[in-house]
Amino acid sequence: MSTIRVVWGSASAPTAMASYDAALAEAGVENYNLVSVSSVIPADVNVEAVGTAPDLGPAGERLTVVEARATTAEPGRVSAALAWSQSIDGGPGLFYETSGEVDGTDVERRVREGLDAGQDLRDWRFDEPNVVAESAQAESGTHTTALVLAVYGESEPLL
Repeated sequence: MSTIRVVWGSASAPTAMASYDAALAEAGVENYNLVSVSSVIPADVNVEAVGTAPDLGPAGERLTVVEARATTAEPGRVSAALAWSQSIDGGPGLFYETSGEVDGTDVERRVREGLDAGQDLRDWRFDEPNVVAESAQAESGTHTTALVLAVYGESEPLL
């Protein structure tokens, strides 16, 4: 059985890309090429909220992810959240993500609403939802990124 790991991080830096890279480093996935997918969890997969990823393979390889990410250059708060729920019978599940220049409470409420709407579209019986939210204070003169990723399995070669 494969594992999807939920990781998160936030950071500030002089540019938007540098703050994103630093947030990825906090989550433990800065050395991979991320490939985003939509939000379906395959059947018979474990989802674990781990915070920081373990070693997932050689640097430069591809990681498949669902990503919630927000970056700002303005003072205030930036937040990202990922919610998920799996079928109670070991069948498929869903991830939903949201982000923005909002506080953690608001982003968590919005991601739960999105997950509820996605569940309503399917005739699966879902277990209780899980939510991870990351929030950071953005200061003037820097870029700040908050992110939460669901990382599918381990890295794979690009070539």
